Parts: sequence; C-alpha cells; structure tokens
Amino acid sequence: MRIGLLTEGGYPYATGEARLWCDRLVRGLPQHEFELYALSRSAEQEERGRVVLPEHVTRVWTAPLWAPADDGRTYSRRERRRFAECFKDLVRGICAGEPEPFAAGLYGLAELAREQGGLYAALRSETAVRAVESACRAPGALRSVQRAQVADLLDFVDELERLLRPLSLDWYEDLREVDVCHAAAGGVAALPGLLAKRFFGVPLLVTEYGVQLRAHYLEHSADAAPGPGGPGAGRGAPRPAVRALLAAFHMRLAAEIYARADLLTPGNAHARRWQERCGATRDRLQTVYPGMEADRFATVGEDPDCGDPDTLVWVGRIEPAKDLIALLHAFAEVRRAAPGTRLRIFATAVVPGYLADCRSLAAQLFPDEAADAVTAGENPVTFEEIGGPEAPSPADAYGSGRVVVLSSVIEGFPITLAEAMLCGRATVSTDVGAVCEVIGGTGLVVPPRNPRALADACLSLLRDPERALRLGAAARARALELFTVEQNVAAFREIYLRLLARGPARPDGGIPFEQPPEARVPGHWTSPTWAAPAAAADRAPAAGTGAPGAGSGAGPASAAGPVPVPAQTPTTTTTTEAPV
Repeated sequence: MRIGLLTEGGYPYATGEARLWCDRLVRGLPQHEFELYALSRSAEQEERGRVVLPEHVTRVWTAPLWAPADDGRTYSRRERRRFAECFKDLVRGICAGEPEPFAAGLYGLAELAREQGGLYAALRSETAVRAVESACRAPGALRSVQRAQVADLLDFVDELERLLRPLSLDWYEDLREVDVCHAAAGGVAALPGLLAKRFFGVPLLVTEYGVQLRAHYLEHSADAAPGPGGPGAGRGAPRPAVRALLAAFHMRLAAEIYARADLLTPGNAHARRWQERCGATRDRLQTVYPGMEADRFATVGEDPDCGDPDTLVWVGRIEPAKDLIALLHAFAEVRRAAPGTRLRIFATAVVPGYLADCRSLAAQLFPDEAADAVTAGENPVTFEEIGGPEAPSPADAYGSGRVVVLSSVIEGFPITLAEAMLCGRATVSTDVGAVCEVIGGTGLVVPPRNPRALADACLSLLRDPERALRLGAAARARALELFTVEQNVAAFREIYLRLLARGPARPDGGIPFEQPPEARVPGHWTSPTWAAPAAAADRAPAAGTGAPGAGSGAGPASAAGPVPVPAQTPTTTTTTEAPV
C-alpha cells in the first residue's frame, strides 16, 4: 500500500514532538510504501536538516510556508474575474461563518490554480483586499470583523496567502496515485489531502494529537506574542480584527476537513470533543493514543525502590501555561508540613523571562538552608536540565523522586505524565486537558490554580509511601497497555487496511493497485492548460530529482542521512528523495 503522509513543521525535520510519532509510525510499518509531503514553518527548521529515513520512504516533497512563493504568473481579464468570484465566496464564508460559500470559494481557487498556475499575485492584489473589506462590511458579518481597518485587511490578506499556498503546489498529480492520504495534523497540513479527496477521491485520514484550531486560539490570543513568520511578526500581537478573521478562517477550514475526511483519529477524548463540536460525526471518529517507547523507561519503571521518597519531581517546558508559580507556592505549604522535602524541576525547554521569574520566586520563598555554621547553604528547589550529569535522560529525571507533579493550567495530551507513568511514578496533576483520561484513576487529580489542593495531594503521597508505590505500579500497567508504540502502530495498520477495503471512491472509477508504481509519470498540478505539451514535458521533473527552480541542492538525495533543504530559496521548494 502507498501512503501519502502530510506534515507541517514536523517530520521529516529534526525537531518537534510530531516528528517522533510520525517516525515511529513509518518505521513500524515497513510493509507499506510511504511518500512524505512536508510543509516547513521556518528557515531555521529546514537548516537543521532531516532525520535519517528508512528505505520504504520512497519520495519526499517539501514546500516552505515562510518564504515568498511568487511564480511570476499573472492572470488574464477572464481569469481575474473568475478569481474575484471564488475569492468573494471564500471571504464571505469566513466573515459570515457560512460553510457553503467557504467550500465553494476554496475549491474554486484550487481549480483555478490547477488550470492556470499559482495564486500568489492574485491573493495579494487590490482585488483581494477590497473583497475582504466588502465581506467585513456586509450585513451578517461577524461583529468582531466589522470594524477592520486598512492595516487589518492588509495583514489578513498577507497571512491568508501563506495559509492558502498549498493550493498552488505541484504535489497533486502524485497524491492522486497514493492509496491513502494521512494528514499528521489538521489545519493547513490537511489541505493537500482535502484537495486530493475532492478532485481524485483519495481516502483522507486526519490524525490530531493536538487540535490545530485550539492551538491557533492559544497561539493568537490577545496576550500571546506571534511566532516567526506569523501575522504581525515583529510588530507585536495581531490586532483584534486580524485575530477574529484568522480564527474564522481556521474554524471554517477545520469544519470542512472534519466534514470531508473519511476517518478522524484524535489522540484523546479532549481532542475528540473539540472535533465533535466543530461538526465531526461519531461514526468517523476513532481515538488512537500516541505511542511512546516504553523500553526507554523500563529500568526505572521496574525498580520500585529507586528515587528519593522525599523528593517531588516536575518535568516539562518552563512556560506560563505550566503554572510553576502555583507549584512553588504549593511546595511552600509542603515544606511547612514536611521540612525535609525537596522539589527538583527538570526543563526540556524554557521561556527565559518566565524561568527568571520562577527562580526569583523560589529564592524568596526558600532561602538557602545550611545544616550548621560551616556548611554551604542549599535551596530545596533546584532548576536543572535533562541531559546534565545528574539526569542524562528523561528516565533519570523521573526516577530521582517517587512523586511526579503536573501543575498546568493548559494542556492537551500530557506527554510528560504518560512518561512518568511508564516509569512507575505516582502522580499529582491538575484537572486540565486529557489529564483525567490519561491517569484513569492511577494518580491524584486536583483543580488548576489551587496551590493548597496541590500541596495536600503531594503530602498525602509523601506520608504514605506504600500508597505511592501501589499507584505507581498501576500507572505503569495502564501506560504499557495504552500508550506504547506497538499499540499505536497496530491501530494505524488496521485503519489503513479498513480504508482501502471500503472500495474505490475515485471519480474516474479507478481501483487500488491498478497501476504499478513504475508506471507513473510525474506531472504538475500547476501546469497551465494552455501550455504546449512539449513545454509541459520540459518542466516535468525526472524521477528522483527536484523540480526546476527548486534552488541549489534540489536533486537526488540519499535517504541514509540528513539532507538540509536550502533555506534561501525564495520560491516553493519541491524535492524528491529515493532510497539508496
């Protein structure tokens, strides 16, 4: 079976949690042939290079969302009228929250790009800006967008061009030949699969371990700084009207994806509820928990006596959403009741300003203590990094204590909590996101933003070591049953076969495996219909090479090592990669 795996900002690049589960999935299914279609978010990401790919990954196509994608294409008067009509429908659907015009405009723009070339110039034209302005001022428009100013309109059009860039990619003639399109995330990552489903009937599977719509809301909240390349980058947080327009676009796109996908696989019940509220039907939902490598935690998990019984452990990214301030106040209560207790905070990544605030608070709440007049003082709270001499691996960090604490106020699927369970640790967590679903009765759960409740739960486990051991053993058994790579791979193996067994859904009546892979001749989605056959053939890339104009280095690439994509390329980069 040939699987087209669609990613954004993750696999096959060298960083990111999404890279880990995609890599485990691909390596766990060597009987299938994978083709990767990756959207990159930044030049820095591409400069880090790719991970080593297995042999059954036969092709890699990449396209940057961060660089300008002007192909120099200009439209005739008739094509401009057609673009204006489609774009008007799209923005009417965004501004009024109407699904039918949004879908009609989206697929109309995709058809135009398919026939006449890229949309870069048209999406940034005055026509586009005026269409957005008219939609914002029209009766029935959302109140939050009605007062959008010229600067808001320009920012939104700029960001919308980036978000709609997948419509103009030259991936689709290859995507039409795969047996299943598997989007590793919702939102823009699933857009190529949505078009392949629409125009060629290719089954679409969408996996969301973190709901993209929810992530957008959190990232673009009023007090959140924009990420690299995001709207308003370098100018502070986006203005309210821009945030409202972008939120409306992502809402409409999510609803369209959920309505058209053959199957949605949320990573937990929390993500599933988001999808249901956005229109997904239960008959097309199947929860598949993310898989983790249990062997990395086996040594600690199988040794119930390891770790200091008087030490609390926290592991994760030090940022405001983790609410370490509340944890430090809770630990102050714990210290008053149990003076010998320590708190070890292990960082996987940090927000520098927030880390400084936490260090300052810890110094105020817990002055350095010394056993006598000649011994150096020591603070009971330590801030450490995983990879240091005392904690060279996450397993060592979790194993340094008997109780692991999670104090978050915002959480999706708590990866660190599942890792602590694999290590056989008793846990105390706040009731956010999918925490209760992950814990399942094997740990203590308290309300968020409640330091006193957090302190009481920690003290109950510190004072009863046998209970902590029982909870830790139960947590490990639950994690080994639900959160391993093996169960994740087995679930997707069955899902792929089920989607294929449903029979042909392609408009041309084709059937799976009708043509062998060697019979394919690569083509271009964006080759205009008016181009002469000879000219189109000249532009088609040879097998195993990148498309012309992909920049230096776009050509045959070995799958045996990292292959960096040239970050300086100003246009869409399309690279194919074949195994050695």
